[in-house]
Amino acid sequence: MTIPHSLTRHAALTLITFAALVLGACATTPDPVAQLAVAEAAVQGANTPDTARLAGAQLQLAVGKLSAARAAQTAKDYVGARRLADEAQVDAQAAVAHAQSARSQQASAESQAAARALDEEAARRTPR
Repeated sequence: MTIPHSLTRHAALTLITFAALVLGACATTPDPVAQLAVAEAAVQGANTPDTARLAGAQLQLAVGKLSAARAAQTAKDYVGARRLADEAQVDAQAAVAHAQSARSQQASAESQAAARALDEEAARRTPR
C-alpha cells in the first residue's frame, strides 16, 4: 500500500508546524537584569524622607513590587519579574510626582497665607 503524495506532504507540514510551536514555547525569556536595575534606581531615587512623608503609600507600593520582582527573578519567572520591575519603576515615579505636587500645594498655601497676612497688616496701618 502506498501513501498518496498529498497526504505525506500534509503530514510533513503538520509536523513542521508542530515542531515550530514546540520550539517557540520552549524559547526562554531573558533574565530582566536591566529592568530590575532601572526599577532599583527609580525606587532608591524616590526613597527620601520627604517622599515617604508626602507619598508614603505609593513609595511602599514601589518597594513591595521591587521586592516581588526580585523574588520572581530568583524563581526564574522572568516575565513576572519584568512586569513587576516595570510597575515598581512607574510606582516610584508616581510617588515622586505626588510628593512634588504636595510640596507645590503646600508652598502655594503658604504664599497665599503670607499674602493675606500682608494685606491684613496693610489694612491695619492704613488710616481710615
